[in-house]
Amino acid sequence: MIGDLQQSWPAPSAPKPIVIIGAGGIVRDAHMPAYTKAGLTVSSVTDLDAERAHGLASDYDIPTVYANVAAAVTACGKDVVYDVAVPPHAIADILKELPDAAAVLIQKPMGGDLEQAREIRQVCRDKRLKAAVNFQLRFSPMMMAVRAAIDAGLIGELLEIEVHLNIFTPWTLFPFLIPMDRVEIAVHSIHYLDTIRALAGNPKGVFARSMRDPRAAGFAQTRTSVILDYGDTLRGAMSINHNHQAGRKFQSAWFRIEGTEGVMMVKLGVCFDYPNGEADELWYCKNGDDWEQVPLDGSWFIDSFMGTMRNVQRFDAGEDDTLFAGIEDAYQTMALVEACFDSMKLPSVPLDLS
Repeated sequence: MIGDLQQSWPAPSAPKPIVIIGAGGIVRDAHMPAYTKAGLTVSSVTDLDAERAHGLASDYDIPTVYANVAAAVTACGKDVVYDVAVPPHAIADILKELPDAAAVLIQKPMGGDLEQAREIRQVCRDKRLKAAVNFQLRFSPMMMAVRAAIDAGLIGELLEIEVHLNIFTPWTLFPFLIPMDRVEIAVHSIHYLDTIRALAGNPKGVFARSMRDPRAAGFAQTRTSVILDYGDTLRGAMSINHNHQAGRKFQSAWFRIEGTEGVMMVKLGVCFDYPNGEADELWYCKNGDDWEQVPLDGSWFIDSFMGTMRNVQRFDAGEDDTLFAGIEDAYQTMALVEACFDSMKLPSVPLDLS
């Protein structure tokens, strides 16, 4: 039964063409390869940098490049799905230009902070957009299998969700992060927080600390500790260090999901030797038995990006009842992220040494 767990989102029966808004690195490295693999058609692209848009179109045989969003909307209307992959601060204004009731996939995060997320949510509500946010780790083959295993009772009552990273991430690859006040949680661990929510729902509260490291000079935070308050039975915890200098031997990047009847371990392969990565892995152990590896049909990068778009396409066509990472759900992830940053402003309990 463990080998029969669902690992991918079903394909839409009659997918619409996709209009790409924003032709940056994530589109080139993940969206386009995923859509090609999924057999989804990208019909057009637009970007503030016309050269970048034409370059993407040339490399991936995209037939049309529009000068701006308005031109794309005029030509395409609601007969397409809009893939909005722009910096967080630009999302709300672009959504305002889209047709009412259009189908939209928005690149994560949902704004730079909760205030921007709230504005994005309101725009989507006002325009009745069929909108989801590309929190794609929850759509990865390994995490879909974990969720299916929990739902099937294969690990019993959920008791533990722990995320542990002790790796070396070459932060110099991301110089655009240097001016940002919010880094590690906002752009990296947000994936883990969202996935924990997808598995266990919202915690009651959170304690968090995220800090700088002299080995990643110039970046506001590259190490994080988080405790998620799920009451007195389920323990949620994250320990994140991106600056481990001692080589591969004791590096780690995994989720541990443990219940009363069994345990699952998820290896986040992309985190090792970034950006080259290693293979993702999923392991299962029923209490008292041996560990067994669950074969994976794909990986976080790039297969999860197929799932997010497939869900939007199917919801738009009436084939799915819900958006798994819809705008209302994504807002709750942003609220959890904001709570982490609010927690960092609070003092810890001092020692009583009297």
